[in-house]
Amino acid sequence: MSETQATTTPLRRQPVQQRSAKRVEQMLDASAELIDEVGYDALTTTLIAKRAGVAVGSLYQFFPDKRAVVRALTQRNLDRFVQAVSERLSREDPRHWWDVVDSVLDIYLEMHRTVPGFSKVHFGDVVDRQLLDDSRDNNRVIADSLADLVGKYIDLNTPRLSLAMTVAIEAADGLLKLAFHRDPQGDAEIVGETKHLIKQYLASRLGE
Repeated sequence: MSETQATTTPLRRQPVQQRSAKRVEQMLDASAELIDEVGYDALTTTLIAKRAGVAVGSLYQFFPDKRAVVRALTQRNLDRFVQAVSERLSREDPRHWWDVVDSVLDIYLEMHRTVPGFSKVHFGDVVDRQLLDDSRDNNRVIADSLADLVGKYIDLNTPRLSLAMTVAIEAADGLLKLAFHRDPQGDAEIVGETKHLIKQYLASRLGE
């Protein structure tokens, strides 16, 4: 595996056949369910294989360890997050980045409430600050992805937008953790304050 591949996929090998791809998805689904039930520290490859209904040897054909499984799960969550944001922006055609902030935070909140394992792992920091990419921390990966996406709808300088996104995401990450610590569904007042703070910060950096 090349260095570039190592930063983009945790798989030992890519599933070629549909049956193999389905088996990998079952492993990721199983790990998500188990993370909700026992947490990351207690998660094992044996538990994942048993829940997925596959042999441990089959799991090791694709993943070297549980970290790699959770990295693949986190990447899947990020892909789905970006896809959901993209579909919403395409559907609503936002005229201002304020609308983008609402879309991004609303989708994040929905995933936190409904996607198995997401509330415990989020985008990987509980495992490793650089789980998604060996050269960038997890929030930077998210920020770069969102900057690329938002840049299609809003005419802003990409490097400047990426930096602003990084700071906004770091701030939102901490505040939303507080919101969900206070209320499993996300404390509404904290969520509202988070949106206000992020919008005010971005306005100071990107303009009204």
